Amino acid sequence: MHFLKTLFWVVLAVSAVIFSLRNWIPVPINLWAGMTADVKLPVLLLIGGITGFLPTYAVHRARVWRLHRRIDTLERQVLVPQPAPAAPEPVTPTVVAPTPTGIIE
Repeated sequence: MHFLKTLFWVVLAVSAVIFSLRNWIPVPINLWAGMTADVKLPVLLLIGGITGFLPTYAVHRARVWRLHRRIDTLERQVLVPQPAPAAPEPVTPTVVAPTPTGIIE
């Protein structure tokens, strides 16, 4: 499986190099106030890819960080021994004896 992953990245890198060499032409980009910038096409595509990738990666890392924090909190709750609830003391019934007058106090 490691071989296939390495092969995939090698093929992707070779394809990117071939694409870059065959399309190394300047592309005019119209900026504000009538300014133009000539940028090579592969560089422009790389900047566009990074611009789209970084926000998605930041959201992903934030979500993973939040989930790891939640897992750590739950593991700490499980690992810390909780005191067992105290058993209720048995209630002993009290017997009230009648007084000689017949009134129970």
